[in-house]
Amino acid sequence: MKRLISIFVFALCAMLVAPLAAQSLLTPEQLAKREKRKNLTVKEWNTDSKTNTRWLDRIKVYDAQGRCIEEIEYASYGQKWRITSTYDDATGKVVEEVEYNDRNRPFRIRKYEWNADGTKAKQYNYLPNGKLYSVKVFEYIFSDK
Repeated sequence: MKRLISIFVFALCAMLVAPLAAQSLLTPEQLAKREKRKNLTVKEWNTDSKTNTRWLDRIKVYDAQGRCIEEIEYASYGQKWRITSTYDDATGKVVEEVEYNDRNRPFRIRKYEWNADGTKAKQYNYLPNGKLYSVKVFEYIFSDK
């Protein structure tokens, strides 16, 4: 029984500490920016200088943690593209991005793996049918120069 309780306490502590450890990778400036963007929607408008006609250029939507979860780019005919992002709650990093075309149909899916130090390790690129078509591996080389 004592072992079961200690396992439960350890698991509970791990659940509480993991989000704090993920946020410790962020600088105070990054945390302040996220704080300002909680549940925010930003619309960018363009205006023609001759006719004063306005049109919507881009929308960015942020979640309750201040992370960008959706970005939409518009053209004169409507939506150009849209990207939705999914984050890992434990690390706070993007784990999946789905890119949609002008007809709001997915045409590219990206899934990410991250290194322990917070840098990207791999990017998997999938077709809309779920078939893997490429993998990008990130290599970080530091020089003394």
